Amino acid sequence: MEENKKQYKSEWSEWNKFPDPRICDYIYAPFGSGVYQLKNIRTGKYVLFGMGKHLAQRMTSLLPHPLGTNTRNNENKRRYILENIEDIEYRTICFMHESEAKQFEREVKYSESYIFNT
Repeated sequence: MEENKKQYKSEWSEWNKFPDPRICDYIYAPFGSGVYQLKNIRTGKYVLFGMGKHLAQRMTSLLPHPLGTNTRNNENKRRYILENIEDIEYRTICFMHESEAKQFEREVKYSESYIFNT
C-alpha cells in the first residue's frame, strides 16, 4: 500500500486517541471527503476502516446512541469501540474528491486484517 499511497496528495495523519464524548473529548478529522482507520493499541489489531463525504461527521457515528450520531446497522462495531475506547486510536487521510476517497478505501480494505472488515 505504501507505493499506492504516493499517488495521492494527502498523507495519513498521526495516530490519535479516539475521543470519548463522555469526557468532552474532540475528534480531529477532515470536514470533507476522507478515509479513517482504527486500531486497538492494547492488542495491536486493526479494528475497522471507512470513508465518508464528510469524514468528521461520519466518524461521530462510530459510537452507540446517544453518544454517537446517525443510525448505522453495526451495533457490534459501535459497542466494541465504546468498550475499548481507552485503547482505540485512529488516523485519517483527506481527499479533494469523494471518488478518490472511495478508491483509497478499497486499497485500505486489503492492506490489513481487521476485526470488522466492512
